[in-house]
Amino acid sequence: MVPCTQRQRAIVIAVFAALFLSGCGGRKTARSQRVPPPPTVAAEEPAPESTPPESTTPPPVPETRHVKPIYVETGLASWYGPPYHNHRGANGEIYNQNAMTAAHRTLPLNSTIRVTNLSTGHTAVVRITDRGPFVEDRIVDLSLAAAKAVDVWRPGTAEVRLEVLSTPAPIAEGGRWCVQIGAFQSEREARKLKEKLEDRYTGANVIQFTGPTGEWVRIRPQGDDKREAEQVARNTRVKEGGVFLVRLD
Repeated sequence: MVPCTQRQRAIVIAVFAALFLSGCGGRKTARSQRVPPPPTVAAEEPAPESTPPESTTPPPVPETRHVKPIYVETGLASWYGPPYHNHRGANGEIYNQNAMTAAHRTLPLNSTIRVTNLSTGHTAVVRITDRGPFVEDRIVDLSLAAAKAVDVWRPGTAEVRLEVLSTPAPIAEGGRWCVQIGAFQSEREARKLKEKLEDRYTGANVIQFTGPTGEWVRIRPQGDDKREAEQVARNTRVKEGGVFLVRLD
């Protein structure tokens, strides 16, 4: 019986030893494995701007070389941007200095015109969306984009040929008209002129308002009649600013 017990003990000890060595070896193997490095995180791209920068590249000019103009005018062009940018224009649209638009005092709003720089020959087709320029010797105020297209932006002014390609209403007849006077740097002087004109033209609607360049007075004759507006413009003289016949529609 004794030899048998010793043999069993020996077997049991051998089994425990094997299990112990196997367990230690497993742990040693686990420790010796290389832990893979964490994945590389790419640098975070900057968030896009909430409002993209305004493009200064003029949009393409539509093909109009073979369109016969219905009216032609030659004179000095200028351009306007701030402080008018993002403000409402005469046709009700928000003025965007980067769109191909222009201001004219008497052409029907939303008319399409072709403007050609007489020195460089560069041409742009624009839409009349606003009123101006309110400077005596100028015939059209171009948007910033249009001014760049016809080389008016850097010099500020240039001699141009203005060709009317289409209008939503007749040019020579009809329409609603007024006389705009200004700009005055003194609010008091503008108010004095308003009161004087109210006494002279009792049937007219005379208003005073503040614009980006100063104080203005506007006279709207009864019925916005063109002939009466022309008469008011002829008979009104001011020491400061200018007197301009303006079409409202």
